[in-house]
Amino acid sequence: MAKAAPQQNFPLLYNDLVPLSSQEHAKYKLQVRPKMPFLAETHAVPVTIDEFVMVQRHMPIVFSSGENPVPLALMGLNQGVNVFLNEEGELAGNPTYMPAYARRYPFLLAKIREDSEELSLCFDPTTDIVGEYDEGEDLFTDGQPSETTKSLLQFCEQVETSGHRTVQFVEELVKAELLMEGEVSIDTPNSDKPFVYRGFQMVNEEKLKEIRGDQARKFVQSGMMPLIYAHMMSLQLVRDIFGMQLQQGKVPPQPDANVPQGMDQG
Repeated sequence: MAKAAPQQNFPLLYNDLVPLSSQEHAKYKLQVRPKMPFLAETHAVPVTIDEFVMVQRHMPIVFSSGENPVPLALMGLNQGVNVFLNEEGELAGNPTYMPAYARRYPFLLAKIREDSEELSLCFDPTTDIVGEYDEGEDLFTDGQPSETTKSLLQFCEQVETSGHRTVQFVEELVKAELLMEGEVSIDTPNSDKPFVYRGFQMVNEEKLKEIRGDQARKFVQSGMMPLIYAHMMSLQLVRDIFGMQLQQGKVPPQPDANVPQGMDQG
């Protein structure tokens, strides 16, 4: 019997994790579906630095507040609001880039033994995306991982590796004291008070202008500077997301609102 992965606090989107097993899940198939209902009420999704250039064209990129900040793509400005998907999890408008974190679900690399750093391919057993179905893509063939499973493992490994580089990137921002608490104020014609969004971090543009020459060269040579500017340019989309919420009737009645904190990257 496969044991559940030892996490008690599961990453965003995941309700449980069990290691994928050729014995327990020999007949399991993967359902390829255009809908993502598990994401329909998620307003912020972790992203890696390898995605910044793509994400900044569609969504604002911010950093979570508190210790160990995580880059987040905002798919809405209020908890439970996703302007890109409808209630069934279908794209509500034009095609958009979907963060790898969401495309990876329900799979994830995780430790299944507390005394080992080895990661195993796990999945969320509460999903209906995988199961003993008559149709779909086999996860195992003759007791061995199928080509589908091998591709899933490779994709999860790529996301994991990119996640490590993202942690290093954020650590450099923190070390340089470039992150500050963010705030966005949006006026609307139908409200006397502006809608104020807080609870996130952003790069301090004034501090960035003042960094020493050697530090600036380091950021340029390491590839950090383009990523910083991708984040800063993406913030212009906050008002676009707000406009989409207005159009969809998903703006809260009270102008005071926060982008919730505490998102952890899995």
